Order: sequence, then structure tokens, then C-alpha cells
Amino acid sequence: MSISGLFSQDFYYATAKEPTPVLNSPDFEAVFGGGDGMTVKTDNSGLIREMEFIALPGTVFELIGEFDHGSYKIFKVECKEYEYGTELFVDSRFLELKENRPPERIPVVPSKEKIYSFLDKVTGNRYCWGGNYNAGISKLIELYQPKGEIASEVKNEWMLTGCDCSGLMYEATNGFTPRNTSKLVDYGTAVEIAGHSAEEIAAKCKPFDMIVWNGHVIYVYDEKTSIQSSLSMGGVIKLDLIETIRGVMSSKSPVNDYNSSQGSRFVIRRWFEDK
Repeated sequence: MSISGLFSQDFYYATAKEPTPVLNSPDFEAVFGGGDGMTVKTDNSGLIREMEFIALPGTVFELIGEFDHGSYKIFKVECKEYEYGTELFVDSRFLELKENRPPERIPVVPSKEKIYSFLDKVTGNRYCWGGNYNAGISKLIELYQPKGEIASEVKNEWMLTGCDCSGLMYEATNGFTPRNTSKLVDYGTAVEIAGHSAEEIAAKCKPFDMIVWNGHVIYVYDEKTSIQSSLSMGGVIKLDLIETIRGVMSSKSPVNDYNSSQGSRFVIRRWFEDK
């Protein structure tokens, strides 16, 4: 890894100019093109495991290393908006370089109506591991061009179209909520659910409450409906709230505090204040 070039010109920071894919690997070409230049690198579940998240415009990065590709660089970065203990890499062509650290993004939670409008718009969209920009990033196909014509589904994979479970609300709130479930399990305040039935738990829920455990999150849409982005269910889907909670309770116990509990469990966290 080189730390010359741009670093010698005192560029130590950058901001995302546009939705910016952030990987846990510097080998973007292996991900977007695979071994044959016609496929996206995925695991046996069809997931791009190198994907971490999509940084929203204005996200601040500290540049801590680089891989020089001539006309562009892959930067190793740190990002206060995404601190989950993984190495992070971004393509310089998505960035605006800065000599000094810019102020961090300050996301403001949208109105209830705007969140509902977004959730309604993306219902039916595909699941995308690490995705939180449902429209997808067409620039990835321009920068990492396939070697021939690709099918529409491959194009959607290439562009990172869709979202994962936590990415659904992350995009809906412009990055106001934490990006991963490991932080969502103690985000906001607890809804007391220990010892209650599915019907009793549903009656306690309010819009946008998070039914969450370390690995997945489901959102309360309204008093009768849940919404989630699920790989097994094909993407963003609305379901009956009580049936959703029953399904979760078939394998997990309701608890009031995730981190002080053990076993297969879930919590409900409230973060949205209806003004």
C-alpha cells in the first residue's frame, strides 16, 4: 500500500460527492466484474460480502492509505458514521478531496409523512446486502464496465440496487438511524415486551419501532403492519404485524434489554418521536 501521491499534497480527508459504495476489500475490480468481467462476485447466497454500506453525499472520510491505479486510487479510509471494526475502502472517483477535516454530516430525521412515502415507494424492491440506496449506482457500470451485455438482474447487482434490512431505514432517514443491527439493538429506548404475547406486544408498538436482534431488523409500519427487507422473502415486503411478531417468537424470546440477556432473543426499540 502506498502513502505517496495525493498524500504528499496534504489531502488527508474526503467527502462523498454522491452515493458512494464502501467495501471491506480494496479489490473493486474483482467484485464488479468477477473473474470473467461479466458477473458480480457473490457468495453461495448471492450476496456481495465485500459490501459494507453506501455512504450518502457529504459523508466524511479520513484517508489512511491508498492503492494507486493510475487514473484513480482506492483509498483505505476511516469513517465516523460507520465504526464497526472493519477495514473500509472507497474509489477516489466518488470523492472530493480535502486538506482539512470537513464537518461531519448532521442528518435530520424526516417527517413521518416523508418516511412513509419512501417506504411505500420502495416496497417490492430487491434485497441487497450492504445496500442503502434503492435506486442503485449506475456509475459503477460506467467505472467498472462489463465486457459485454449483461442481464437485467446482473445489472441490478452491479449497481447495488435495493437495500438490506437496516439499510431500509438508514436510507429512509438519510442516515439518521445506525447502519447495522449490532447498534440498533440498543438504539433509542426500550419497549417493555418481556413476558408478553404477540398480540400484547403488537398493541404496544408505534410506527417505525424496531423489532430487532443482532442480524436482522423489522420495522413497525402501522398498528397492523410490519415492513422489512428480507433476503428469504425477496426484498422489501409488508406483512401483518401480529403474524410477524408470532413468527419471530417461534424461535426468539422477547426481552427488554438485548445486551443483558442471553440466548435467542429480540427487543423492540423506539427511536421516532412523532411531532
